Amino acid sequence: MSKVLIIGAGGVGSVVAHKCALNSNVFTEIMLASRTKAKCDKIAAEIKEMHGVEIQTAQVDADIVAETVLLIKRFQPKVLINVALPYQDLTIMDACLETGVHYLDTANYEPKDVAKFEYSWQWAYQERFKEAGLMAVLGCGFDPGATQVFTAFAAKHQFDEMHYLDIIDCNAGDHGKAFATNFNPEINIREITQPGRYWENGEWVEIPAMSIHKPIDYPGIGPKESYVLYHEELESLVKNFPTLKRARFWMTFGQAYITHLNVLENVGMTSIKPIKFNGIDIVPLEFLKAVLPAPDTLGENYSGQTSIGCQIKGIKDGEEKTYYVWNNCDHAECYREVRAQAVSYTTGVPAMIGAMLMLTNDEWMKPGVYNVEELNPDPFMELLNVHGLPWHEAVNIELPHEY
Repeated sequence: MSKVLIIGAGGVGSVVAHKCALNSNVFTEIMLASRTKAKCDKIAAEIKEMHGVEIQTAQVDADIVAETVLLIKRFQPKVLINVALPYQDLTIMDACLETGVHYLDTANYEPKDVAKFEYSWQWAYQERFKEAGLMAVLGCGFDPGATQVFTAFAAKHQFDEMHYLDIIDCNAGDHGKAFATNFNPEINIREITQPGRYWENGEWVEIPAMSIHKPIDYPGIGPKESYVLYHEELESLVKNFPTLKRARFWMTFGQAYITHLNVLENVGMTSIKPIKFNGIDIVPLEFLKAVLPAPDTLGENYSGQTSIGCQIKGIKDGEEKTYYVWNNCDHAECYREVRAQAVSYTTGVPAMIGAMLMLTNDEWMKPGVYNVEELNPDPFMELLNVHGLPWHEAVNIELPHEY
C-alpha cells in the first residue's frame, strides 16, 4: 500500500522496522536509515532471517536537511517515522515539508545544548503542515504516546470530566548490568536529572529532581518505589483536557540505579557542558553514553516486565469515578518476537500503529500537527491489542493517590 522511511537504528528503530515488516500488507516497501548504515544492515539481516521480508537501508545524517531531502526524493515514502535523536526533530520536519511527506515521531524536540524539552518548537509548524496538506503526529511512542491515547479513551468513554491524572511507569525487568539505561543514555539521564514538574490548579509546580516518591503497586509486579518526574506528554494533556486539576508522571527506579546516578552526577559525568580533555572539547554525558551498554544490546538476557498506565479520577453522571488502564509487557517475549527489550518494544509498536493509522484510516489522516490525544483513540486501542500491547482496565478501584 505505501512506502515508509524509518530514520534511526537504535533499539526503538529496530522494533519499528521489525513491526513494519510484520505488516508488509500496509508497509509494502520499507527503508531504514541512520548515520551508521552498518547498524541498519544488521537489523535488515535479522528481519530477513526472522520474517522473510527484505527491507532497504541507507546512510543519512539527519542533522542536515539537504541530506534527508535527497534520501526522501530517492525513496519517495508516503510517511516518515522519526526515531532518531530528539535534537533532529526539526530538521527532519523541515525535510518532510520540502518533499511532501507525512511525519511521525516518538519524542519532542529538545535543543542539544540545553536540558529542556517542550512542544512549542514543533507546535509552531502547525500552519506550515496544514498549508502543505501534510500530517505530523508528535510523541507516538508509549509515554508519550499510548498514555495519551489511554487518557483520550478515558475521556471519551469513562468520564464527563477528568480531574486527576497520574501516569505511572514501572520497569521491573533485570538486564544483569550494574548500571544501564533502557533507552538512549544521553536523553534518559538529561530527563531524570532536571527538576521535576507537575500540573496543579492551573500552574506548573517545580520540585527538586526525584524529591517526591512513594511505593506504587503495579499489576503482576507488586509495589515499587516511584518518583515524580516531568514528562513531555503532561504539557499537551493539560492543554487538551483543561478540566484536569492535577496531572503527574511517576517512574520507578531501583536503589542501585539511583546510587549510581547520584555518584555520576556528583563527579560531573552527567553534565552537558563541554570540558577540555587533552586539548579536545568533550561533553561528559556524551562520553558516559559511549561507555554505558547500548540499550539495543540489553534484550537477550532481559527478564521481567514493564507496566505502564494511567490512573484517573473524575466525574461521570454526577458521581465520582476512578479508572485505571494499563499494559504489562514481558521483556523475554519481546526478544523472541523482534530481538528487543520491552522498553524499546513499548515505544516502537505504537509508532508503527500511528503510521499504520495515518496510511489506512481516513479519520486519522488530516493536515496539521497533532499530539495523539487529539485523534480518535478507538482504532489505536484496538490495534494495541492486535499488535502485541494488550491493555487492561479497572473501574472504581481505590487508587494510591491523595485527592
